[in-house]
This record gives sequence, C-alpha cells and structure tokens, in this order.
Amino acid sequence: MHPRDQTIFALSSGRAPSAIAIVRVSGPGAGPALMALGGKIPPARAATRMLLQDTSGQPLDDSVVLWFPGPASATGEDVAEFHVHGGRAVLAAIFAALAALENMRAAEPGEFTRRAFENGKLDLTEAEGLDDLIHADTDRQRRQALRQLKGLLGDKARDWRARIIEASALIEAGIDFSDEGDVPAELIAPALAKIKTLLIEIEEVLAAQGQSERLRDGLVVAIAGPPNVGKSTLMNQLARREVAIVSPHAGTTRDVIEVQLDLDGFPVTVIDTAGIRETDDPVEQEGVRRARARAAEADLVLWLADGADARIDHAGTAPVWPVRNKIDLDPAARPLAEVPGRGEFAISARSGDGLPELIAALVQFAQDYFGASEGGLISRTRQRQLLQQTATSLRRSIEVVGEGEELAAEELRVAAHSLGRLLGRVDVEDILDVIFREFCVGK
Repeated sequence: MHPRDQTIFALSSGRAPSAIAIVRVSGPGAGPALMALGGKIPPARAATRMLLQDTSGQPLDDSVVLWFPGPASATGEDVAEFHVHGGRAVLAAIFAALAALENMRAAEPGEFTRRAFENGKLDLTEAEGLDDLIHADTDRQRRQALRQLKGLLGDKARDWRARIIEASALIEAGIDFSDEGDVPAELIAPALAKIKTLLIEIEEVLAAQGQSERLRDGLVVAIAGPPNVGKSTLMNQLARREVAIVSPHAGTTRDVIEVQLDLDGFPVTVIDTAGIRETDDPVEQEGVRRARARAAEADLVLWLADGADARIDHAGTAPVWPVRNKIDLDPAARPLAEVPGRGEFAISARSGDGLPELIAALVQFAQDYFGASEGGLISRTRQRQLLQQTATSLRRSIEVVGEGEELAAEELRVAAHSLGRLLGRVDVEDILDVIFREFCVGK
C-alpha cells in the first residue's frame, strides 16, 4: 500500500506530560480506528465522551473524541481526534493500540499539513504561513504568519494568474484570427494593457525590499569588543537571566553564545562573543576567530569597551555602535566615537545605568530595519524569486510582442507557470519535502 494511502496518527498537542493531549488520526482508517478503540463512530463534529479500549478489551482512557468525515476536514480525509489525559503511559498505550491496526502508521513531520495541501485544503503559501505561525516567537511574527495562513499572498497570486491567462487568451485569439485584418490589433491592445497593469502591481510588491523576510528571520545583534569589558554582563542584562558566565578573568567566553529576545515585538538574536585580542592559547584563538566571523555576519554590532581602550577592531559591513561600559567605576573615562544621529552610549552593564537608552535605540533600529513589514506579502526567499521570475516574463512579453505574438504568448505561459509554482500547483515536487520536513510531528 502506498504511504499516502495509509492512515497516519500522531500527537498533535504539546509534549507529555500535560493535562490534555490530542492524538490525531487521518486517512481511510480513521473511522475503523474509532470503532476499534471506542466501539462506535460518534456524530460528525460533535464532542463525544468515550471509554477507549485496546483490541483485548483492556481500558485505555476515559476520553473525548471528535469525528470529521472527509472531505470536510482539515486534511480533506477522514479525521478522528482523541482528546485524552496527557500522561506518557496513556499516550504510549493509545499509540500501541493504533499501531496494531491494519495500514496504520505514525505520521512523518508535516504529513498532516502536506495531505491538506495535496487535497486542496490550502496552497503552498498558506502551508508556509502555518509553519511560520508554529515557529513565531514574537507577536509581530505571529501577525505576519497569520496573514499568510489566511491566504494573503495566495489570493493575490491566484488573481494575478487568472489575469495572465485572460491576457494570454486574447493574444492567442489574435494569433488564431491573424488572417482577418485588424482583429489581432483589437485583441492585443487590451492584452498589453492588462499585462502592464499586472506588472506594476507585482513590482510594487517586490519593492518592499525583503522586509517581511527579515521579520521572519529576525535581527542579529553581536556584542563584541576586547576581553573583560563586560560583554557577558551586558548579555545577561538584555536577556534578564544568567545565560553567560561572568568572570573577572580575561578570555572566559571562548565560544559564541546566542539568546533570542522579543524586543517590543521584534525578534532579535543577541550574540555574546569571545574577547577580541591577540593570544597564544589555541582554544582562545578559535574563539576569537568565531567572534570575528559572527560579528561580520551580524546586522548590528555593539562594540563594548571601557575607558582604557576605545579602538574598534571590526571589519564587517554592519553598523557598529560604540558603547562605553563601566561608567560606575570611572565616569570620567574617555568617550568613544559617537553614533551619527544617536549620540554616545555610556552604560554600566553591572548596575544598569544607561541601559534604558541603549535598549530604546535598539528598538528604534529594529523598527527602521524591519520597516513597514506588517503590510508585506512576501515572507520567504522562494516566494520572492518566483515573483521576480513572473515579473521578468511579463516584462519580456511586452518587449517581444512586436517580434511576434507567439513569443509574447510563450512568455505569458512562463509567467503563469511561475505563479503556479508559487501556489504549489505545478512542478514543485522537488521542494515539497524540504518545506514540510521543517514542520513538527503531528502537524
């Protein structure tokens, strides 16, 4: 039996133990599974209390079950849900009872969502939005993912594709009636008008400069500087917990430490790096190499120093904010270079002096970095690339129409094909495994 024709099951709620756990079953065997464990199939979409039993008649749990006959279900197939007590022993017993049934197996990561996609319950942009919603760490990420899940980009792409097909039909009709004088001109003119309008709309979406993609991935801020200037203390202050070891000995931090923060709804990854200095210790040398590499890849570098050394040793292209630390020990220490338009940052990572001003500046930087991403349609590089291919084909169709209507019609077919790939309806088998394996088991 083909794996896609088998019935699958998985835990679709949080990790055990928990108060309540949801075990989802999808496929042609969902109804028989209800009969085998509960003795009957309850009314559709009505919560029903059932005593679950295994095949030998031993009770498993007192549960609430739900029955969703296909195609009116989340996956488009017959679906059963067992709402049980979330103990590990309960779940193990239910999984064993389900696995003993014919053509029943545990689900792979993302397999429920993939079946929903394959059965037309959602397009690929909505599936990607669901994955983003599962992994959203901040409220802004949640809102963006929810818009994708609701079909914000997918609805646009379907409308664009329908309009491309309309324009293509006009041009091909002109080709069919090419021997009837002025008929082709009458058909091609409105087709070109449709294409030009559509191209402007897609180019406006592409002009968003990747703000939505950045919101999905988050902002990376590296704390760098010489040894023993308080980088780990600042890291702990920003994280509001002890994530890095603080020691008066130089070279304590030898590897890169990362922590994810929610900064006024913006996702920010803060990196604490090893102190940058010349050293003969091979382990510390590797830490310094990693520190330089990660700082070079960051979106913003906070160069921490004290009054003893104000030199900035950073070769990356990201903005660098000099931050003078330990003002509680030496308020008269020599200031570092000022950040244009922001002034000087002087803090005490130990006492917290100056930190509110630094954090406020970081929030403002995040706002400028992410921009007006709440209105963005594109959240992934794949989506942007396919829209760029669509725009290129539309542009070429306008350019080559004078050389022959057949060439313009072919470019429109390519554009429609690109939008079909965006929605996941044509020629995307090679990327489906990559997308859905990112999902957790049970979704």
